Amino acid sequence: MANFSTSTASTAESSNPSQNYLPALISLGVLYFMNGFITCLNDTLVPFFKEGFTLSYADSSLVQFYFFLTYGLMSFPAGIVVEKIGYKNGMVLGFAIAAVGALLFYPAADMHLYYLFLCALFVLAIGIVVLQVASNPYITALGPARTASSRLTLIQAIGSIGTTTAPLFGASFILSRLEESGASSDAVKYPYLGIAAMLVIIALVVFNLKLPKISTTANSIETTAAERRSIFSFRNLNFGSWAIFAYVGAEVSIGTFLTNYISDTLRLPIEEANAFVTYYWGGMLVGRLIGSYLLQRLKPSSILTFCAAAAIALILISVVSTGAIAVWTMIGVGLFNSVMFAIIFALSVEGLGKYTTKASGILSTAIAGGAIVSFSQGYLKDHFSWAIAFMLPVVCYAYIVFFGINGHRQGKK
Repeated sequence: MANFSTSTASTAESSNPSQNYLPALISLGVLYFMNGFITCLNDTLVPFFKEGFTLSYADSSLVQFYFFLTYGLMSFPAGIVVEKIGYKNGMVLGFAIAAVGALLFYPAADMHLYYLFLCALFVLAIGIVVLQVASNPYITALGPARTASSRLTLIQAIGSIGTTTAPLFGASFILSRLEESGASSDAVKYPYLGIAAMLVIIALVVFNLKLPKISTTANSIETTAAERRSIFSFRNLNFGSWAIFAYVGAEVSIGTFLTNYISDTLRLPIEEANAFVTYYWGGMLVGRLIGSYLLQRLKPSSILTFCAAAAIALILISVVSTGAIAVWTMIGVGLFNSVMFAIIFALSVEGLGKYTTKASGILSTAIAGGAIVSFSQGYLKDHFSWAIAFMLPVVCYAYIVFFGINGHRQGKK
């Protein structure tokens, strides 16, 4: 993989370069698996609650709105907390909070209240936010900056196993119970109790692991204190924040409505259509495995530009087509989504040195794009058509093309 910049060393460095990073990488892999599984399971909850509570597309998308709004509200505070307690303790705290959120599904199911489910998702998402803020800069710090995108992409590939299995899990244990009398809420009760138990176990394991200590360093872009009074003076971070907003918005909105889109296009029952979503997330798994190899040999910004342009092309083909072509081209977007987050994140924090942890909080705040874009797309579908609604992700990918070509370049604001 080509260097991001000739003036950049690394975003952070360990106190002992010879440390064994395997336990850290394994724990991060488990973290990303659970993160991916829980987040992708929302794609099952959206059609489930839409049918169970007789909701509009916009109202059902509140699942994603409440979940991803948490990133906008809590990411920067989470960055401050993680900076004080450290990456490892931040991960433990994140798992613990997420477990509490999953446990809240039990009373929500007993009372059969949609907005109580949304509150549970909000708490669950706070835990995911803390995990995200703690893990992303930690991964980039476990080695040289020139392999940061590859390293993050490889770990995310493990997370993609979680996102790939979640639709199958959701179709088998949640959506399959839609027709059962009185099961509209109970169907999610026990799956989320199991998730809570897993999160508690993982938190205890991580707490007892000896992970490498990472210390940030102020390096790369040469600056004076006067020139860098604010973290917002980094050009690549400013544009990168909006790129994260656009990317997560596009990825989440497509995943959110893919089940209903496939159901309408192929005239399939919801549970059968949901199984197809596995291929969307499976494409991201394959893409990340391929991407971790390509990112060691090709320029990350060029790969990002190509992938965003390909995603635009596939969406446009899908909305003007019918039947299997429309479905598989939309599913194919997942393949090109695969490496975007890792590249955008790595390019955005390149050269930030001691500001990296706070920058991670800012970038995680931008993940709130998943809330805004998915809700907006639901509104568009309620009032127009699928073709019009999917133009919103197209706009998001167009901005990512700009970031890949120009917005990622370092320099003063």
